[in-house]
Amino acid sequence: MAFLDWSSELSVDFEEIDNDHKRLVEMLNFLSDAVTHAKEDAAIGQLLDDLLGYTMWHFRHEERLMQLHGYPGFLEHKMEHGELAEQATDLQERFQNGDRDVAGEALPFLKSWLAGHILGTDKKLGAFLSAKAQ
Repeated sequence: MAFLDWSSELSVDFEEIDNDHKRLVEMLNFLSDAVTHAKEDAAIGQLLDDLLGYTMWHFRHEERLMQLHGYPGFLEHKMEHGELAEQATDLQERFQNGDRDVAGEALPFLKSWLAGHILGTDKKLGAFLSAKAQ
């Protein structure tokens, strides 16, 4: 069973963003699997780096879409991204500095944040972008 299952409930009804989110869910599940099965630190570190790197890329992608389409909630949405980016960087630094428990601790936080962000802030963005596309 996956750590986080993609479902239609997580869809924001905008394919470009949904595809990014599906990839984030997949990467989170890879990290969860590695932690659960006590993979080597190097493998866990690489998966954590990959997940956080893709997350930052995704944030920039969403922010470009918001600017391109004149999304009125841009600043608030960008601030939310900034807060997670700070927390994610802290987690990454802790792991790199030898705190091997951080990956396991990060999983529930990242799952909760991702699902909450999609179901709240990103649903609004998806509705806005879908309406603009019509």
